[in-house]
Amino acid sequence: MDNVEDAQLTPILRLGAGACAGIIAMSATYPMDMVRGRITVQTENSPFQYRGMFHALSTVLREEGPRALYKGWLPSVIGVVPYVGLNFAVYESLKDWLIKSRPFGLVQDTDLSVTTRLACGAAAGTVGQTVAYPLDVIRRRMQMGGWSHAASVVSGDGISKAPLEYTGMIDAFRKTVRHEGFGALYKGLVPNSVKVVPSIALAFVTYEMVKDVLGVEIRISD
Repeated sequence: MDNVEDAQLTPILRLGAGACAGIIAMSATYPMDMVRGRITVQTENSPFQYRGMFHALSTVLREEGPRALYKGWLPSVIGVVPYVGLNFAVYESLKDWLIKSRPFGLVQDTDLSVTTRLACGAAAGTVGQTVAYPLDVIRRRMQMGGWSHAASVVSGDGISKAPLEYTGMIDAFRKTVRHEGFGALYKGLVPNSVKVVPSIALAFVTYEMVKDVLGVEIRISD
């Protein structure tokens, strides 16, 4: 038992725990995310308007069935691992490098300032969400599939086209790249970064500050 009490959580265990927590939380709230996507993209010219979240949920269930509420779930699950893993890996690696090399006087008494931690968190968030972003795009595309009342898509040459149908995640990737190019997998990356990167940075710093205040060390015995 003494060995268990002294054992610290390894990076792999932390990654696994974080990924499992992320998958469970994401799965539990996924139908809400799905209908949010539908409500967001509908326009005044759409043949059918969702009047709100509950109306959207009931309409999708009635017209497309229960499985429709989880369209795009697989790429979301796959994206959790690199997203969470890279966030932690980049953040911890940057912290270790700064503490060991002490560049530009950023380290005071073997610890990092709040500003420096925020910068590490922002860098981690940028890397993590950039790598996982194509999966998020495919998730959104799959969520729109099967929506018979979706507004038509106007292509670059001005021709109105119906939204593409996807048979699965791989098919969605293939059709997106074939019809719109590789750059389509990163549409909306910049505005998404404006939202995501600061939140990740604040989450890391808040987590560490709470640990410092409570004097908590993460151990298996805890």
